[in-house]
Amino acid sequence: MDWKNKIAVITGASSGIGAATARKLAAEGLQVVLVARRLERLKDLTAGIIQRGGQAHIITSDLTQDKDRARVFDHVVEKIGNVDVLVNNAGFGWYGYSAEMPWQTAREMLQVNLEAVVQLSLSFLAKMRARNSGHIINIGSISGSLPSQGVALYGATKSFLDNFTTALHRELTGTRVHVSVVRAGPVKTEFGKAAILHENGLHVPTEKMGVTAEAVANSIWGLMRRPRRLIYVPDWLRIVPWVELSFGWLIDRLGPLLLKRQKSARI
Repeated sequence: MDWKNKIAVITGASSGIGAATARKLAAEGLQVVLVARRLERLKDLTAGIIQRGGQAHIITSDLTQDKDRARVFDHVVEKIGNVDVLVNNAGFGWYGYSAEMPWQTAREMLQVNLEAVVQLSLSFLAKMRARNSGHIINIGSISGSLPSQGVALYGATKSFLDNFTTALHRELTGTRVHVSVVRAGPVKTEFGKAAILHENGLHVPTEKMGVTAEAVANSIWGLMRRPRRLIYVPDWLRIVPWVELSFGWLIDRLGPLLLKRQKSARI
């Protein structure tokens, strides 16, 4: 497919994977629509893209609000054009004992990690289905298939994405509309720093490990060029589902010790 001047909507575009994906797709000739709350960061990102000859549009939005999500869809359709790619990247995590997770944090996680993905996907999917063209890419996590202590709700939202993506992918068999999930491992972004800012949150043990956001962005570009139901980043993480099946009993014993250690370190 010739992606020149095609339109890609990227949520959570102000930093991390979203910003790296915006830069990558703009460099490949797409018009990128940047959706996030932090206007100044979006302005800086847009300036860099335009300076390199790319095209970018900004939509500030609080994706915890369904009215804001609807406004994103209406703005794009009415003022920008048909969306060819939707990258559902916005999301956040929290690490700690679930019994200590404030309901407000849990609710916002469900709103951003789940509700926003579903509302935007279904809205743009209807348009894509009518044109018989388009690609929705959901940014998932290996935690969706590897239940882990400390990220119970976050992992559950990513499990939902796996199921949601797979079901839509199968519904669209025989069409030119694709739905994919990126099962990412640890990525060097602001994720860990953001997680601890929430009430009762702890340091994410893997926050210093992982691949770069640019590596994920490159994988997303590869997925657009050769659509598949899912990819792992990095690729060797495809062993993760087998780890849970084979060594779940060991994780049951060692995982809680890691969480306890993180809790003690904060105290």
